[in-house]
Amino acid sequence: MKTKLLFVPAKAWTLVLFAAASLFSFTACNDDDDDAKSITETVIDSPDFTLLEAAVVRAGLADALRQGSLTVFAPTDAAFRAAGFADEAAIRNTPEATLKAVLEYHVVGSRVASTAIQTGDNQATKMLSNLNAFITKNAGGVSINGARVTTPDLSASNGVIHVIDAVILPPSANVVDIAKGNANLTFLVAAVERAGAGVASALTAAGPITVFAPTNAAFQQAGFNTIDAVRAANPADLAKILTYHVVSARAFATNLTNNSELTTAQGQKLKVGINGAIVSITGAANGTNASRVAIANILATNGVVHVIDRVLLPN
Repeated sequence: MKTKLLFVPAKAWTLVLFAAASLFSFTACNDDDDDAKSITETVIDSPDFTLLEAAVVRAGLADALRQGSLTVFAPTDAAFRAAGFADEAAIRNTPEATLKAVLEYHVVGSRVASTAIQTGDNQATKMLSNLNAFITKNAGGVSINGARVTTPDLSASNGVIHVIDAVILPPSANVVDIAKGNANLTFLVAAVERAGAGVASALTAAGPITVFAPTNAAFQQAGFNTIDAVRAANPADLAKILTYHVVSARAFATNLTNNSELTTAQGQKLKVGINGAIVSITGAANGTNASRVAIANILATNGVVHVIDRVLLPN
C-alpha cells in the first residue's frame, strides 16, 4: 500500500503553529505560576509571617529577597514573640541595622533544599551576614543553631524557605562576656573570677564549648547566699564545680536525647533528661534534683550557653 502524503496549505500551517505556540505559552505560564512568587512575596502572603514581613521591610531587605538564589530560615510570628518582639510596633522600634544583621543571619546565599543537607551535627554554614550558623540533620529532622525546621522547602521563584520555630541571633561575645552582660548571672561571673585564670582561659578560648550557666538563685540554693560568699569560696572547689558545667563541644539543647550523657571538661558525666519541651541536666551528686534548662541555645562566638536553675554537683 502506498502512503498518501497529506498536503496542508501554508496558511493552515501558520494557524497550526500559532495554536501550538499559544498552547505552549499557556502551559509554561501555568507551570511558572507555582514558583512565580519571590521569597518576599511568599512572606507577605503568609499569615504566619506578619512579624517577619515587618522586620524585612524595616531592615530594607524586601528587594534583596526578591533577587538571586537564596535559602531563608524563616521564623514564625510565634518565634518572634518568644524572642521578645511582641508585635509590629516592637519591630519598628528596633534599629534598622540590628534587624538587618539578625535577618541576614537567617539567609544562605544559595538555594539549599532540605534533601541537599547532609546528615550530621553542627555543620558550619556561611550565612549572608558572613557569619557561620550551625545546621544539624538527624533522625529528628533539621535544625539551625537549635531552632527546629518545622516546615521545609517552601519553594519560591528565587529560592527556598524553611520555616523555623525560633529566631536565631548572631554571636557577638564569648561565653564569659555573655555572662557578664546578664544581670542574673553575676554570681557565676564572680565564681569564674574567683576560680582563677585557668577557668577563665578555658571559657574564653576558641572552643567550641557548651556551658550550663547557673543563675544567681541557683547559686543561693547551693549555699552561696551572697556574692561575697562566692568571692570567699575556695578557688579549687569553685574550679572543680565550674569545669563540671562545661562540655568540650557545641551542644544545642534541641539535639540532646533523653537518658544520654555528656562528658564534662573535668572528665565526669552529666545526665540528660528530655520530657516534651523540658530539658533537664543532672549532676553526679545532685541525686534526683535535676537542673532545668531555663534559657537554651544562646550562641556565643566560642560555643553555646544554656541558663540552668540549679548548680550541677560533681562527685
